[in-house]
Amino acid sequence: MNAWITIALLVVSNVFMTFAWYGHLKLQQMKVISSTTPLIVVILISWGIALAEYCCMVPANRIGFQGNGGAFTLPQLKVMQEAITLVIFTIFTVVFFRGESLHWNHLAAFLCLLAAVYFVFMK
Repeated sequence: MNAWITIALLVVSNVFMTFAWYGHLKLQQMKVISSTTPLIVVILISWGIALAEYCCMVPANRIGFQGNGGAFTLPQLKVMQEAITLVIFTIFTVVFFRGESLHWNHLAAFLCLLAAVYFVFMK
């Protein structure tokens, strides 16, 4: 059960992280903020969103880590988090930035990351 809780928290965490890192670009496109909005304002907005990310990421790692009775080793947690990040980022890009296109090399990179997940979980 801890494994599924960990994965769910990692997914939620990465949704917040993606919005914290790239959401301001969409807000700029939507004219909610402008390119002249002071950088400190954008950083503070991103930090506010990132706080929610940390509130999910820290428990995910704590619950999921074998040293705390979880199902995953530290390398497994990290590689799994990176794979989840790429999936969330890809969905975010396709849904919110329709002008951005994905190419064969993006798929190749994703397949390499899936291979990394396979290898890190291999006994």
